[in-house]
Amino acid sequence: MNEIIKIDNICDYNAFLGLETLHPLVSVVDMSKSNKITHMRHNFGFYAIYLKDVKCGDLIYGRNYYDYQEGTLVCIAPGQVLGVEDNGEYYQPKGWALLFHPDLIRGTSLGRNMKEYTFFSYEVNEALHLSEQERVVVIDCLHKIELELNHSIDKHSKTLITSNIELLLNYCKRFYDRQFITREHINKDVIVRFENLLGDYFSSDRPQNIGLPTVGYCADKLNLSANYLGDLIKKETGKSALEHIQLKLIETAKDMVYDTSKSVSEIAYELGFKYPQHFSRLFKKRVGVSPNEYRVQH
Repeated sequence: MNEIIKIDNICDYNAFLGLETLHPLVSVVDMSKSNKITHMRHNFGFYAIYLKDVKCGDLIYGRNYYDYQEGTLVCIAPGQVLGVEDNGEYYQPKGWALLFHPDLIRGTSLGRNMKEYTFFSYEVNEALHLSEQERVVVIDCLHKIELELNHSIDKHSKTLITSNIELLLNYCKRFYDRQFITREHINKDVIVRFENLLGDYFSSDRPQNIGLPTVGYCADKLNLSANYLGDLIKKETGKSALEHIQLKLIETAKDMVYDTSKSVSEIAYELGFKYPQHFSRLFKKRVGVSPNEYRVQH
């Protein structure tokens, strides 16, 4: 596998592509105007959004390969690794890229709300597949940002640039919601596998050996990112992934509480709690009574 090329700032990225830098913290790139390059893997120090116009082979993202089709939008956060295996050939990239450094959005509305755009932590196999109309909207947003970059910098520049980036990201949220809906049958399969995973987990000795299952653990077993699993579960059921884990835990705990040969503390440890009082507190919050009170009532 190729070495990973680290690029920390946008000026270096533009220089690598042979393009002019209009602003040190943000760039809109028409990839068709760049130098011909070889495939490689990158680790960026900035946010990047790629819209490909052509199929470009198997994209490597994290541990997975993804067949990167045209009309696909991929969002990468700083520190993530993205790229294509180098086959030694030079090619002319096509499509668009928006790059912006975290320093650009500090103290802005976008900076304060950045955590809401959870798709920056999705796996590449959870990329956004755009319709033609959606693709037009994305490119229009990129053109607005590009227009502002070509304008002389003044006191309004930062506000207008970050506002247009925020507008683009809000459109991405809308398009992802559409994708969740149009892939409903796939989503339901994920939910079934998620429920089965929890059932298998609590019926094994893993809680005692590993502890309580986390959203990250479940997502990894389902080959999804934690954010994507959380968003999918929330949109399909109205409950968070953590709530689903807790509900499954409580249902398991109710059955165990019937066994009077075990103390509440023993049950808590078997379920993966380090401290029995944490189990009792969660049980009462979810059921309305303590484990001992539930045992007496039933």
